[in-house]
Amino acid sequence: MVPRYSRPAMTALWEPEARFKIWFEIEAHATEKLGELGVVPPSAAKALWDWWATNPVIDVAAIDAIEAVTKHDVIAFLTWVAEQVGDEARFMHQGMTSSDVLDTCLAVQLARASDLLIEDIDQLLAVIKRRAFEHKLTPTIGRSHGIHAEPVTFGLKMAEAYAEFSRCKARLIAARAEVATCAISGAVGTFANIDPAVEEHVAEKLGLAIEPVSTQVIPRDRHAMFFATLGVIASSIERLAVEVRHLQRTEVLEAEEYFSPGQKGSSAMPHKRNPVLTENLTGLARVVRAAVVPALENVALWHERDISHSSVERFFGPDATITLDFALARLTGVIDKLLVYPERMMKNLDKMGGLVHSQRVLLALTQAGVSREDSYRYVQRNAMKVWESDGQLSLLELLKADTDVTAALPPEQIEEKFNLDYHFKQVDTIFHRVFGKA
Repeated sequence: MVPRYSRPAMTALWEPEARFKIWFEIEAHATEKLGELGVVPPSAAKALWDWWATNPVIDVAAIDAIEAVTKHDVIAFLTWVAEQVGDEARFMHQGMTSSDVLDTCLAVQLARASDLLIEDIDQLLAVIKRRAFEHKLTPTIGRSHGIHAEPVTFGLKMAEAYAEFSRCKARLIAARAEVATCAISGAVGTFANIDPAVEEHVAEKLGLAIEPVSTQVIPRDRHAMFFATLGVIASSIERLAVEVRHLQRTEVLEAEEYFSPGQKGSSAMPHKRNPVLTENLTGLARVVRAAVVPALENVALWHERDISHSSVERFFGPDATITLDFALARLTGVIDKLLVYPERMMKNLDKMGGLVHSQRVLLALTQAGVSREDSYRYVQRNAMKVWESDGQLSLLELLKADTDVTAALPPEQIEEKFNLDYHFKQVDTIFHRVFGKA
């Protein structure tokens, strides 16, 4: 993985040493249970654990050198362990197949990666919540199709993001549970040469569920759902990042990324303050989503197994989790330090001469007995004059001068429809739905 977009804790899960450590634990726990069942001598597991207790250094280069000859990674590992442990190591891997080790190890790595990602989401949620309450009633313009629509608050924008990432967390918790399964079932998954009790023992020791039925591999629909979930989370990251990018545009400038002392935005133009972090998040989201289609394609394997999925997962297992971990942390930092400009929000909200209040006038006319078609026509013809004047004209004044409008609504009632606070009367209700009794 690119160090620029990596964080140590997540990266460490995918290092060769971490993988080999999990492999050893799988083999040792399995040997332990086989000893209890009388299949192998109990001394075999003791020898393995006694050696492990010395905190040995895993010689990755030596294992790689063996693999260069055997052309088989699990055999290379077992050979190296046997060289360290001695004769008792011959009882390792009794009745097991390589996929028992590889798939169970991947389940452990994905479960641990999920735990880190869930922590990341929790930290992001905390920051979003703080900013939501900070700007609960900060007026800003709501846009649809990129065009001014009606007033909202910046706190509501943050509440939307909080609800979305809460859903992301729930999905990830479910995906973690689904992917965290252990398969120690032997060749073609029949348990012909190994007792199911061994699988149950290893699963318990590693904090996994047992795989109800495996072929020779854990079914890849589990992994497909897991990486699809990561893809959805990445898209949620991008959605919030794109919002920040739009808000930072010069002609909008309602919020912007923190610009630190000494930071430079352009090698050519000293004035530039660019949304580089959120642009980067859009790119990182693409990297995470790139794992989704290969994960779906990995579901269909030949008969009881092939290894067409293996090389793919060696890429996107680390890449997707490491990238998403970094992206979540980066987004947390962006929202935490986001510069918010309420005055600019109000200036933009007022920019178009009160057009944002057009619906209230429309509804008031219909309630006063005017047909909806005529109400729409009366308001629109005045609104278009304001639009074409680039906000120089006032919708309120034009409506008060329109005899068709004033025939149904006296001026004071028209003026009441331009009250900004009206649009925020349900903010508390929405916040309660999103945050509960906060």
